[in-house]
Amino acid sequence: MSLSPAFLDELRMRTTLSSVIGKHTKLQKAGREWKACCPFHKEKTPSFTVNDEKGFYHCFGCGAHGDAISFLTETRGLPFIDAVKELADGAGMQVPAPDPRMRERQEKSASLRDVMEAAARWYIDQLASPAGAETRAYLEERGITQETQQAFGLGFAPNARGKLEEALKEFPREMLVEAGLIAIPEEADRSPYDRFRSRLMFPIRDQRGRVIAFSGRIIGDGKPKYLNSPDTPLFDKGRTIYNFDRASPAARDTKRIIVVEGQMDVIALDQAGFKEAVAPLGTAVTEHQLVMLWRVDETPIFCFDGDAAGQKAAMRAVERALPAIQPERSLAFVQMPPGQDPDDVIRSGGTDRLRAQFDAPLSLDAFLWRYEAAQIDPKNPTDRAKLKRRLADVAGAIGDPAMREEFGRDFRERFWDAFGWKKKEVDFVRDALAATAGRNQLTGLDIYVRAILLGLSRYPAVVKSRADQIQSLQIGEALLGRWRDLLVGAAFERPDLDADMIETILADAELESAEKRHSWRDLGFSFFKRKTDPEIAVRDLEAAIDTIARSQELDENLESVRANLEKAADSEDFESVWNRESERRKQLMEEKQRLHDELELLGEAAA
Repeated sequence: MSLSPAFLDELRMRTTLSSVIGKHTKLQKAGREWKACCPFHKEKTPSFTVNDEKGFYHCFGCGAHGDAISFLTETRGLPFIDAVKELADGAGMQVPAPDPRMRERQEKSASLRDVMEAAARWYIDQLASPAGAETRAYLEERGITQETQQAFGLGFAPNARGKLEEALKEFPREMLVEAGLIAIPEEADRSPYDRFRSRLMFPIRDQRGRVIAFSGRIIGDGKPKYLNSPDTPLFDKGRTIYNFDRASPAARDTKRIIVVEGQMDVIALDQAGFKEAVAPLGTAVTEHQLVMLWRVDETPIFCFDGDAAGQKAAMRAVERALPAIQPERSLAFVQMPPGQDPDDVIRSGGTDRLRAQFDAPLSLDAFLWRYEAAQIDPKNPTDRAKLKRRLADVAGAIGDPAMREEFGRDFRERFWDAFGWKKKEVDFVRDALAATAGRNQLTGLDIYVRAILLGLSRYPAVVKSRADQIQSLQIGEALLGRWRDLLVGAAFERPDLDADMIETILADAELESAEKRHSWRDLGFSFFKRKTDPEIAVRDLEAAIDTIARSQELDENLESVRANLEKAADSEDFESVWNRESERRKQLMEEKQRLHDELELLGEAAA
């Protein structure tokens, strides 16, 4: 039985090799590969590796090498066709029925490849001809070097109806039509014509680097701007990714693959040093293309244009991906400035900025929140309700249960961060600051506790590192206690809590900024001064917390001394107890005075 190479390639693409081998051999994760003791020979140290990205296994001990099909034929003795049928069942594919015309089609496919290679060479020649002058000028204007043009095989289709057929006259017209190079008009009295005319030509290659189709960009006026080959026996647009053959090896080195909207973006990125760039072919990313990307990179980076159309295209890719999202399969995003694409950014000198963005892309959850939140008026309660429902629907579309639960939790927390303060925390902070604005309203250590709470509002990271001490502080003023509890709770519930969020709370509460409030300005602690080195400010804030915590501990010890002295009045050993406790009280008071002096030094005018 003869099976087409296209079917076998598709079968290998849909089969995760480690899942096949893992049923027979215990595998251990080793970076981007798996390792095990070789099932083909006896060994104690693992030398057998499985690479899902490349789709093959290899033993460095005995040299065994192959794919999923050969593994089943070698380990279980299955005939080739039986191994194929077993893998096809697991991949949800139907093995084609025997077809006596299969060999003829395979031979024709080989001939079509010859046609496409010949057409690619002819388009390259036309670019170098006088007719290609305008296109060469366009490429020069776009900054595309000769080296890059040759690497991508760029060409030119002249504005003529029959020149390609004349140039490729060794091939029958029917073959040129089947290859998608010549179109047959519907009107019977009109002659066939070249499909691509007056266009910059981009050859589209399969994963093995063979030309299977073309994409042409119009030079001058005309529509459509880009024209792709129709589907042919060689080319399926939804199963092909532009530049995938060149980008895949580069992506294994850079540990990432970058998805952009168009061919010119790919070429511009490649020329700027980002060799791992690919593009879909004018349509939304398909499920099959996502699988191809995930085999190379667990988290492909989508870098679409910064305009509304670009963001919608990114969102369409997300919607296709959500049912298949897993902990090992996600997406990341880099957003271009409004009205710009990667090519624009590079040509304006933004290569370093792009590199920084690619090194730290936006996560899928952050992109979804940003995209969905941008669709509503945050002041409108109906819109906020729509956002909450939409986020729940998005999370619900994720197929993996663990990912679905975690994304739902993340969206709820982001929603609370964005809108929860408005109702509860803002009212509380307004009341707390208003009640404690006058220093005369507070007594004893509460004055310093208030200072610490204000300092923690500027450096909330300290809350988490000193949570136990802060939570154990004895606070006389109820509002200060509630304020303390709020900060401790927020630090653990909101990992991204920062000073800007606290400032937002103050602004929403119609209070001036921390540096301008008189009630803040009368405190001389370093952690209130704008120009203080953050390390010094945090050090002084932690020292103040330590000092107050110790001072309160001394107060408890002094209370213990007082109780012991009261008990000693009726004791036969009154004099010795009195002397001992009096000495202890003296020591405690001296230490308390020392701590008070330390607070004076830390707080300057805060006494």
